Amino acid sequence: MAETITQITQPPEFIEAAGKTYLTDLQKAVGGYKAADLSQILGPQFVAGMSPLQQQAISQAGGLGAYEPYLTEAAALRGPTAYQQYMSPYQQDVIDTTLQEFDVQTQRGLPGLAAQAITAGAFGGGREGVQRAEYLSTAGRNRAALQAQLLQQGFGQAQNLAQQDYLRNIQLAQQAPALASSQIAGLTTLGGLQQAQTQAGLSAQQQLAQQQLMQPLTAAQQYGAGIASLISGYPASQMTQTQPSPSPLQTGISAGATLAGLYRAFGND
Repeated sequence: MAETITQITQPPEFIEAAGKTYLTDLQKAVGGYKAADLSQILGPQFVAGMSPLQQQAISQAGGLGAYEPYLTEAAALRGPTAYQQYMSPYQQDVIDTTLQEFDVQTQRGLPGLAAQAITAGAFGGGREGVQRAEYLSTAGRNRAALQAQLLQQGFGQAQNLAQQDYLRNIQLAQQAPALASSQIAGLTTLGGLQQAQTQAGLSAQQQLAQQQLMQPLTAAQQYGAGIASLISGYPASQMTQTQPSPSPLQTGISAGATLAGLYRAFGND
């Protein structure tokens, strides 16, 4: 019967035992990693929300439209009657008082005309009447001019006040959103720093959670790398097996044949 000789190469027993332990740990680590809830390391809990300063900046965004009432008021000051609200409430009293004083002064001038007529021997005559009429006519024109001047002064002052108010509203319309924008920008910058700091803390927590989740698998991989280095450092043992193994009868026959051969060899001598 033909014999089959088999050589089996095996690592040292302590390395083989370590390899079995490694496979068991690796299976547990991989199974635990697959079953892990990814929400432990991924999710909104690791994303920083808006900081209080950023929320405050958003709440003040309405200030960017603060120019509207100023523009509305400025537009109302461009109409033909806009000056009226700036007219002095005492202007008419000033005009009436001034004209009354003018009339008093005019009346005071009439006796002088009469005295001049008497001196000239024309009292009661047509010449005196012409002088009196001319005097009163001139006084009337002067009175009208004075009244117009007073009205024009009041109108001019009211127009200037309306123009000043118009320009003031235009400036406020420009400044209001600029100030609001500057404040919002400052809050946004500071709020961004707060958010970045918070996000840094959450990212550190996320990395820690990832490391904790991966720790069994990482440890098993490191363990396996150590076993691989041991395998490369220790020579493998070899074991030889003969199949099938000879029976006791075969062993006896073989031994007898060997003895017979030896006898014949010595007997021939």
